Amino acid sequence: MSFKNKTVFITGASRGIGKAIALKLAAEGANIVVAAKSVEENPKLGGTIFSAAEEMEKAGGNALAVQLDIRDEEQIKQAVEKTVDAFGGIDILINNASAIQLTNTEQTEAKRFDLMHDINVRGTFLMTKHCIPHLKKGNNAHILTLSPPLNMDLKWFKNHIAYTLSKYNMSMMTLGWSEELKQYGVAANALWPRTTIDTAAVRNLLGGDALAKMSRKPEIIADAAYYILNKPSAECTGNAFIDEDVLAKEGITDLSAYAVMPGAQLYNDLFL
Repeated sequence: MSFKNKTVFITGASRGIGKAIALKLAAEGANIVVAAKSVEENPKLGGTIFSAAEEMEKAGGNALAVQLDIRDEEQIKQAVEKTVDAFGGIDILINNASAIQLTNTEQTEAKRFDLMHDINVRGTFLMTKHCIPHLKKGNNAHILTLSPPLNMDLKWFKNHIAYTLSKYNMSMMTLGWSEELKQYGVAANALWPRTTIDTAAVRNLLGGDALAKMSRKPEIIADAAYYILNKPSAECTGNAFIDEDVLAKEGITDLSAYAVMPGAQLYNDLFL
């Protein structure tokens, strides 16, 4: 299935996993909406919506850079309108933008709790809500949300319950949308990595360079997303995919090229 001229709206697409997915689909000729807050480069994070959009164009796609804070519903509406004005519709929504803080209840400040729920839960919900009317008219329409399978092992709750709640909410919404939108042929799936991924969050918030070296490159998520979004939307919905499993079903089992440091012991991601 071709992605040529398909319009893909990606939140948090200026860096990391979102950018890797965007570049993969841009190389296939897609129209990419680079939606994120970054209009000025942060040295610790790197990249802006404009520099990312330029890379999408060089990769072979068309790109629209849109400044967007998904906590603001009015900004979401305007971003969707800009997308439809530029490209005529929306075929794929990738809910990638997310906030993380791995602290227990006593150590979690109200503002951090609110941030995670405003971005991960409310933002994802409203982003999807305003894309749905266009996805219903889309070509093999998909919603792909970067969230984990629902694992009820208590170890995933005890150390960072606020973050766990927010990510599991994303997964539950995805399951709900898969059933709600089935009649319209719109797919809704979740995707999560088996191992940690080398992103700014891993380097700056979680484990620094040491954890980054035990991680995989964002391209593994991009490749898994590519295969999911290639599936017929009427048949492939309601799944909580793991990147390794997606690739294995495509006959790709040698994943050594994705390692940040070849031969290093890899670190399993949360919730698996």
